[in-house]
Amino acid sequence: MGNNDTISAIATPLGAGGIGIVRLSGRNAKAVLTRIFRPASSRFTDFRPWTLHHGHVSDVAGETLDDVLAVFMPGPKTFTGEDVAEIHCHGGPAVLQTLLRTTLALGARQAERGEFSRRAFCNGRMDLTQAEAVAEMIAAPTRQAARLSAAKLDGLLGRRVSEMRGRLEALRAQVCLAVDFPEEEVDCLSPEEFLGGVRHVADAVRALLAGYRRCRCWQQGAAVVLAGAVNAGKSSLMNALLGRNRALVTDIPGTTRDFLEEFLSLDGLPVRLTDTAGLRETEDAVEGLGVDLSRDRIAAADLVLAVVDGTVGLDAAGREILSEIPSERVVVVWNKIDAQPRIAMPEACRTGEIACVPVSARTGEGLEMLAATIRRKVLADGTEPEPGELAPNMRQATALERALEELAELERDIAAGMPYDVCAVRLDAAVAALGDVVGLDSPEDVLNRVFSTFCIGK
Repeated sequence: MGNNDTISAIATPLGAGGIGIVRLSGRNAKAVLTRIFRPASSRFTDFRPWTLHHGHVSDVAGETLDDVLAVFMPGPKTFTGEDVAEIHCHGGPAVLQTLLRTTLALGARQAERGEFSRRAFCNGRMDLTQAEAVAEMIAAPTRQAARLSAAKLDGLLGRRVSEMRGRLEALRAQVCLAVDFPEEEVDCLSPEEFLGGVRHVADAVRALLAGYRRCRCWQQGAAVVLAGAVNAGKSSLMNALLGRNRALVTDIPGTTRDFLEEFLSLDGLPVRLTDTAGLRETEDAVEGLGVDLSRDRIAAADLVLAVVDGTVGLDAAGREILSEIPSERVVVVWNKIDAQPRIAMPEACRTGEIACVPVSARTGEGLEMLAATIRRKVLADGTEPEPGELAPNMRQATALERALEELAELERDIAAGMPYDVCAVRLDAAVAALGDVVGLDSPEDVLNRVFSTFCIGK
């Protein structure tokens, strides 16, 4: 991957659409565009920056490809910081692919995943939090998730983290002064001032991490797992909640051997709904692997829907779930209430000790109550993201947690009267962790992982 060449990619989703866009970035973007563009106006002399021009594009043989709008945007005040050109054509796959191949034949190179955004980051047009916000905005499953991404897109998270890093760097300068000139009559950082400065930054880091925990489900989707015995109706319930047939439903025990995962929105809350293999002892090696996967998914879930066949009652699988998972993370789904015989729900369900919702996956009875219960249990504290709230993603939160751990150790070292040169080691580590959030001195493999998750045209 080089930053001196010109890259090209289709910037709109695969498939047919009304409009498609081919984007170029690099020093030869305008030259490639000029080679293939034929203006519709006889008064056209050159591309006016940031202005859409109507015309036609041709392939390398001069054959007209499509009627288009084209725009040239000179760097450095562009998305990538380089010269950028876009061709807005009809969104058929054949047109877009032919147009892309034409730009490649004229000297452009196929862009790699996230390369446009990576160039924006490398050219100082955005920090790493903004680059990630671009990908999060594209992948946002709900309006609320898009709002959370938009709050980071303008660089607010990066500025907050940079401010905290700046405070620690100021403390580091004072620590270095105290270490290098211990005998000089200079203003020295007192332990009380040192401790107060560290605690101030630590509190700010905790506030960002609280935003991550509060908004995690809105960004990533709440992990809700359907679990229970074979033939309890898990797959039927999944289909009913999705409103379509996604999971295979038969009367044969053990039909679901792997897990199926689908997204749905519950009044704006994204949910990753997972149908798992039925919990039971089995001699079938493949089904046994599915059962093991089910237990792993149950352990990691935000909420477990313990599906019980209401004509059988609470079975061994249901009792296993209720004994191993805290009640705040479980909803008993008493399924098949339309069938006979109907078994009474356990006392704990009737008294409300354990959340329980009677449903019929076949008729749809009780599904609205179940959806409301899922949402209420996932959002146990009743809070929703505030407008403009900052919510770090998982990578950013991991770096913030590292910084907080270093700051906590630093507080203990200062309180214990450790020498300042020893304290400086923890201070340096905290500064580096905050730098990782915004991409300062981030290792190449970290950047590769981040940008490899982007689509090619972004």
